[in-house]
Amino acid sequence: MPARAGAAAPGDHLQAVWQLWLPGHQLERGEAPWLDPYSFQPEVDPRPNFAGWPFALVFWPLYALLGAIAGWNAFVLLGFLGAGAATFLWLRELGLGVPGALTGGLAFALAPYLVTQSAMGHLLAPVSTLLPLALYALERARRGRDAWLAVAGASLASIPLSGQVHLTLGAVPFFVLYAVLRRPVRIRAVAGCALAAVFGALAVYVASIRGSVGAGGRSFEQVDRYSVDLLDFLARDPRHGLESAAFLGWVLPIVAIVGVVAVILQGRYGLAAALLVGALVPCALALGANLPGYRTLWEHVPGLDQTRVPARFMPIACLCLAALVGVAADRVRRHALVAGLLVLLALDLRLGVTRYHPTAADPSNDAYAALADAGPGRLLELPVHLPDRQEASIYLHYAMQAPRERPSGYATTAPRAADATVRGLREDPCSARDLGVRYLAVFDPAKRPCSGVLVGEDGPVSIFRLRKVSKSRDRRR
Repeated sequence: MPARAGAAAPGDHLQAVWQLWLPGHQLERGEAPWLDPYSFQPEVDPRPNFAGWPFALVFWPLYALLGAIAGWNAFVLLGFLGAGAATFLWLRELGLGVPGALTGGLAFALAPYLVTQSAMGHLLAPVSTLLPLALYALERARRGRDAWLAVAGASLASIPLSGQVHLTLGAVPFFVLYAVLRRPVRIRAVAGCALAAVFGALAVYVASIRGSVGAGGRSFEQVDRYSVDLLDFLARDPRHGLESAAFLGWVLPIVAIVGVVAVILQGRYGLAAALLVGALVPCALALGANLPGYRTLWEHVPGLDQTRVPARFMPIACLCLAALVGVAADRVRRHALVAGLLVLLALDLRLGVTRYHPTAADPSNDAYAALADAGPGRLLELPVHLPDRQEASIYLHYAMQAPRERPSGYATTAPRAADATVRGLREDPCSARDLGVRYLAVFDPAKRPCSGVLVGEDGPVSIFRLRKVSKSRDRRR
């Protein structure tokens, strides 16, 4: 994007940092932490920031101590620890010893699919940690600790409330199947957990998706574009885009088969069935358009037609395969052999970590620092990007340095009214005066379409104050 050196690099990681930063910023201002009062103004009321839940609670202190960039890096590293720890606790409740539970935790933490999602800046990876946490709480409840049912329900409901509705479509049925097959179980309690997640998904739909540009559902051509094929499960490097990175490892599936045999020989048939279904069905659904009958499912299963990346169910498969690997390791009585298996798995899954690459940041831009000290008024960044374009994410990064209302934003579920306004601003940026815009942030190589007075300049961006400003019209809907 910007021509000059030093500009922040666009990407979904910028959106994730913004969403995690916003709740803490709102609390510091004494405002509702679940709302975004800056994006798409003044066309809409402040929108819920679902992606801030629950991990903004983790990111807030990291940001305060380390800043946005180092805080995000620390958050990513803690995500590996959290995924492994939650899986370890769950497997310990299943009766596995420490070596087996550690092996399963490592397999889930280093799952290439999740690592790739994390490297892309998607919050799907940390949110996936909530599933083993829900299973851990369920296992604790099965031992007579009824209070843990609330933890299980809260963990499961937090998956859709974090904005990951696609994962919820698979996580809820898997949770119910697992609970039923792991008898004895209280059907009402399990139904309560499932209903909490369903209501959470409905809340996200009503508050964020309904009435947005994405509410009409996706086209099956998009599903076809992002569908995985069989070779993608074996290829270390993505063959057609990072969303198709479904590599499972070469050693891990073999060890998982040994784990299936071990569970069956133990007579734990319900657990074996649950883990097998959880491992195989998401892998099959990830094939999307390459799976016979998937289009029929996609058209008729409620909510599925709103999705376009079939592999978003893969965290469930990664977790179940990790559990089976843990069971296999638990049958090995010599610690030296378990240590060797850990090293072998780490080497097998190592390439997932190489998905990370450094990007330009521009953490303290002088122009935005000048804007932070300027008077009231909305801001418009140029060039104007449509809300679903990744290039718009760069403006969220700079918005953290000088937060103020703006008519644009970055969201695939942007309100239709806001999307229409942004399209109009692309044609005539100077019409922003009618929206109460007083400042323009011009990013090279954008042209300067409106005359103004220079406030500050640094690297790729200049801030201008518009000379003539009409009274702001309240156009909230």
